[in-house]
Amino acid sequence: MDEMIEGVIGGIVFTNAENGYTVLRLDTADGIVTAAGNVPGVSQGERIVISGLWTTHPQYGEQFKIESFEIKPPSGADEMFRYLSSGAVKNIGPSKARDIINLFGSESLYIIENEPDRLSEIKGISLKAARKIGDEFRRLASLRRLIDFFARYKIKPLIATRIYKDYSDDSLEAVRDNPYLISSEQYGAEFYEADTIAIDLGFESDCIERLSAALIFILSHNLGNGHTFIPKSKLTAAAGDLIGVDSETVTEALDALCEYGDIIVDVIADVEGCYLKHMYEAEHYVASKLTEMSGSPVRHGDGSPVLFNKTGEPSPCLTSPCLTDEIIRKIEKEQKIKYAKMQLDALGLAAGSNVVALTGGPGTGKTTTVRGILTLFDEIGLKTSLCAPTGRAAKRLSELCGRESVTIHRLLGANLDEDGRPVFDHDEDNLLPADAVIVDESSMIDILLMYALLKAIKPGCRLIMVGDADQLPSVGPGNMFADIIKSGAIPVIALTEIFRQASAGGIIKCAHNVNNGIMPDFTEKYPDLFFMRRQTEEQLAETVIELCSKRLPDNMGIDPAQIQVLSPTRKRASGTGALNEMLRERLNPRGFGKNEKQSSENLFRTGDKVMQVRNNYDIMWESADKKSKGTGVFNGDIGVITNIDNDRETLTVDFEDKLVTYTFEKLPELEPAYAMTVHKSQGSEYHAVVLAMTSAAPMLLSRSVLYTAMTRAKNLLIIVGNPEVMEKMVKNDKRQRRYSGLRARLAGG
Repeated sequence: MDEMIEGVIGGIVFTNAENGYTVLRLDTADGIVTAAGNVPGVSQGERIVISGLWTTHPQYGEQFKIESFEIKPPSGADEMFRYLSSGAVKNIGPSKARDIINLFGSESLYIIENEPDRLSEIKGISLKAARKIGDEFRRLASLRRLIDFFARYKIKPLIATRIYKDYSDDSLEAVRDNPYLISSEQYGAEFYEADTIAIDLGFESDCIERLSAALIFILSHNLGNGHTFIPKSKLTAAAGDLIGVDSETVTEALDALCEYGDIIVDVIADVEGCYLKHMYEAEHYVASKLTEMSGSPVRHGDGSPVLFNKTGEPSPCLTSPCLTDEIIRKIEKEQKIKYAKMQLDALGLAAGSNVVALTGGPGTGKTTTVRGILTLFDEIGLKTSLCAPTGRAAKRLSELCGRESVTIHRLLGANLDEDGRPVFDHDEDNLLPADAVIVDESSMIDILLMYALLKAIKPGCRLIMVGDADQLPSVGPGNMFADIIKSGAIPVIALTEIFRQASAGGIIKCAHNVNNGIMPDFTEKYPDLFFMRRQTEEQLAETVIELCSKRLPDNMGIDPAQIQVLSPTRKRASGTGALNEMLRERLNPRGFGKNEKQSSENLFRTGDKVMQVRNNYDIMWESADKKSKGTGVFNGDIGVITNIDNDRETLTVDFEDKLVTYTFEKLPELEPAYAMTVHKSQGSEYHAVVLAMTSAAPMLLSRSVLYTAMTRAKNLLIIVGNPEVMEKMVKNDKRQRRYSGLRARLAGG
């Protein structure tokens, strides 16, 4: 049970302005107490009631961990003096604090907040300075009242800070007028948190504020399920079920939101689709821009037009139709290869088109083709940028092409605006200087990222999208790459031939069999693929642990850092949750100097392998040698924890020589990465993959999940589990439906 302690803040030992984490000394009736927790904006001299538990810090000994707090106004001349002289209120020091208290006594704080002009009665305080003091005190008081109000509902103080930035002294009144405003995207509270406040304040169950918030919440929530829109009938039914209101009443609220422009209803492929405004704009723009690019004349780097041959098809020539053959022969000689017909077709399309989609499975020559396109663009004078959705994919593309490649976010100059929302340096007002952009792993790109990329591409710039359309779609909204390919609106090259040097391996052969609905024959021996039959979850998990910790390192000389465990699910005894715990204890057991931090569902330990699971555009990183600095860590980046500081509540991760320090508040951005779901592995390639073939929900046991998992392995794939589960996945070609209008818009529907 939580203990409560009351006292006056005697000193602030440490405070983190970003998350409000504070270590303070509290003067109590029983002596001085050291306490630590999320207590933003407190000042020396304030009286505070804290609730929490006693803990023992490994370095600083016994201290009180604050779970919740309440600020009480200073009482008596001594407490008011300590508070005002602490510097909490700008422009008041010890001397002025004493003068104020001597003149106004117990009414000092009331005078500062409500009648600040009277402070000018004190020698040395002008009327202008008095008003500044009053403004600052009211700011602190208003923010404090909002934090205290939210504390009753266990809502983070950070949300109060965001709201105060927009509403200032009227913040609490604004929340009381419409509690649902806190659940908007810009403030970040959950719908149920806003709903709890509203019910407590007496809002009706069918009030327009509640109905509107429910509709927005459902649309926003379903972006995470990949939908760019929701059919009108499904949206109104879902909102009605969520808040217990009939669909007719919900429809009236939806009509009102449409009038305000917050939601846009558009008929797409004979369906009334309901979009959040920014999603509609993104999808509409992507379709329009790609259509425009596909229909525009093709130009070279010097601005000269591409000539056309007698059949009217584009011919990538500078001066004569035969020059293309000369360029191709030159490229083949330089790269010591002979292009297959479909690869030559891809080169021709890339030279004669503004936008091309290149798709193909493993071993079909995508990388060789991309290298050829890159060299071709160099030959015809195009400045080309290479990019990919994740850091690991960008790094792999760079290694394969021998040219710098960056994430799409880095290419666009991603950062955060003053409201904490992602913005890009490069957009329609500051176009990319590139004449061509080649983007790999295009199946991972959601509609919003594609929107940002296309806005930054200058007129005449070529776009080559490369990927495998049979892999899982993007985590974010839309089905962008597959929609583009299926629309028939832009040139597409699908590489299908498996080259001899690639087809000798079991990984590529069996992955293509799976993609074609054929169960691999594991009686055939392969040098790079093994199936280990295990019937029970416990046997499966123990085999995976043994492979990673002993058998592969000892028998094949593979460093555990080069092994990635994949599972279709987080749950069960052989899901990523359980496997991460078991792998940590075997590969990184507790030891001297290894600090730990438990954060929500995850335990972190010094030396752990972790993965960034969301884009953070403005977090700082520094190279290990301190010679370079930068910002941004992105979804899919993998690193190792080098330090955990429980006193300052920070954790440091080394992302391949980029050191990033996280406050504990940001730890939900990290997950253990000894084992990860197949979805999280998209865009990455690993030396060795151990796939835990475990049972899971039907939507996870699909052909595309299995195919994606198998194609993550570069040199070695070991599948452990029940062959019946694998056969079920091979037969299940159902893909989770995503509501996306891009294909229809591109096709003119």
